[in-house]
Amino acid sequence: MRTSISILVVAAALTLSVGLSEIVVAGEDSGAAAAAADLRATEEAFAQTMADRDHRAFVSFLAEETVFFGQRGEIRGKEAVAAAWKPFFEGPEAPFSWQPESATVLDSGTLGLTSGPVLAPDGRRVGTFNSVWRRTSDGSWKVVFDRGCPACECPGADEGIN
Repeated sequence: MRTSISILVVAAALTLSVGLSEIVVAGEDSGAAAAAADLRATEEAFAQTMADRDHRAFVSFLAEETVFFGQRGEIRGKEAVAAAWKPFFEGPEAPFSWQPESATVLDSGTLGLTSGPVLAPDGRRVGTFNSVWRRTSDGSWKVVFDRGCPACECPGADEGIN
């Protein structure tokens, strides 16, 4: 009888420990998922600045030491990026738009990546953006690296292989 009770106690303890580890893992997953959702919302708000023609709001998402990769090379620093992007905000219509397809965050919650299509005004995909974001001490996200590339028409592009 004692052996049966001992086996039941050990089995119950193992079941409880497995259940607790699943709760901890689920908690970590939900934390990463929440951070990724927050980053996605930040990227959407960043993209909305173009639709709203609000250059000042666009600049508010830039880290001081941001680096954007343009057709003529790197653009370094918040002021330089703000100046280089100012022409895109002139005029009543946005020359392009973008939206995140994916957002992922390190387990530490301090660094994230967003990626998605860049669209012409007619909705045609003309490129893909990739942005690296850093979470600041106040909890907001600031873009530190941004690189766009032309739309890929190579095999596997839609499956994320290339």
